[in-house]
Amino acid sequence: MGLKGFEDYYPSQISGGMQKRAGLARAMALDPEVLFFDEPSAGLDPISSRLLDDLILELRDSLGATVVVVTHELASIFTIGNNSVFLDPDAKTMTASGDPKELLAHCPDPKVRAFCVGERRRSHEQEE
Repeated sequence: MGLKGFEDYYPSQISGGMQKRAGLARAMALDPEVLFFDEPSAGLDPISSRLLDDLILELRDSLGATVVVVTHELASIFTIGNNSVFLDPDAKTMTASGDPKELLAHCPDPKVRAFCVGERRRSHEQEE
């Protein structure tokens, strides 16, 4: 998990990325069939986020576990996801599901396509 040498440290004494890996190690100790993540890269810098995504993929492949990730981070969605579900908060329903790369290319829902290319983020940044 990349925590060698930190066994005697308290969570408050290690970085955010290391705290997330420690939490993942605790979850894996139970040998679960399904691992759930809620915004796993929240608060991490882009490099740590990418390393965490890679670790999640490595664990999925080596353990044969199903991984469920709730996130709005596009990089993580396209790195980790091979099946995704998009929820529309206005309609309070699922608007699309499938491989995120396929949805980006072929989804008929303009909100899903806009999300996949990050238009919400770009338009918000332009307003500031």
